[in-house]
Amino acid sequence: MANMVFCKKYQTEMEALERAPLPGAKGQEVLQTVSKQAWQEWQLLQTMMINEKQLNLMQPDARKYVMEQMDKFFNNEETDKVTGYVNPDDITEL
Repeated sequence: MANMVFCKKYQTEMEALERAPLPGAKGQEVLQTVSKQAWQEWQLLQTMMINEKQLNLMQPDARKYVMEQMDKFFNNEETDKVTGYVNPDDITEL
């Protein structure tokens, strides 16, 4: 049986991550409060943000921005929009 965690994003018991996705205290916090599903959804959004905004994660400001957006996402606060993304399910063929 999978480990479970009370996910702060979805406010319910869900499958937990297998290991901390980040180093240090922040990684332990995510491991203990974020579900596997929420983490996977964050990874998709994070990738879109990095690509669209052409972030260079070698720059401290870019890393800080991503971490702030991650906190907002998991706390169900408004995150920056990814304007260039079109959900393939929303596309209708002509």
